[in-house]
Amino acid sequence: MKTKSFLETESDTQAEQTAPRQQPSVLDQAGGTKGIVYSALPVVAFVVANSVGGLRVAVITALAVAVAIGVERLVRKESVQPAIGGVFGVAIAAGLVWFTGSAKDYFLIGIWASLAGAVLFLLSVLARWPLAGVIWNAATGKGTIWRADKRSRLYYDVATLVLAAVFGARFAVQQYFYATDQVGSLGFAKIAMGFPLLALALVVVAWAARRSNKRLVAIGLLPAKRA
Repeated sequence: MKTKSFLETESDTQAEQTAPRQQPSVLDQAGGTKGIVYSALPVVAFVVANSVGGLRVAVITALAVAVAIGVERLVRKESVQPAIGGVFGVAIAAGLVWFTGSAKDYFLIGIWASLAGAVLFLLSVLARWPLAGVIWNAATGKGTIWRADKRSRLYYDVATLVLAAVFGARFAVQQYFYATDQVGSLGFAKIAMGFPLLALALVVVAWAARRSNKRLVAIGLLPAKRA
């Protein structure tokens, strides 16, 4: 059997060390497909339990489901970050419901967070610092060089406006259901307008990044090897 020489082994090791690490996708950071399903379970549990057993049962059930998901991830030695965030979010929402005595308030924080997101994305475009570009280029280590090119800013303006539209749509739809006391519809809207809509918006962000990179390489602002 042929064995590798010391120099070959050292060369392979250096290649592995210098190889770029693949950035985890948004889906990976959310815990994969299972993580998306898990994030929806407390909402479903709350809505169903509220219709069957009332508000107190709904609060306890949603918390129990969130904690059970966290424990299950610990047992399987999976990433617990999404689970911890889920338990924390459910706990805050449940606490608000317990305080107000209204089931629809389970969704209140998310509704106003959507409005805040829509306003923030829109203001960033008006300020000529579109957040889609700021966040993407900070995450990929390209800094703010993209702002030197008007066309690149335009690409990220489009992506940021799409994100603003997603968050604005979430707020408009869920606020309507909140105002009309439709708890079941609120639960459905929260799930349906959650990651699926965000994923579509991120496709536009990725498009903007590709177009911007090609543009910056073409005009010499970005080395081709970094595109």
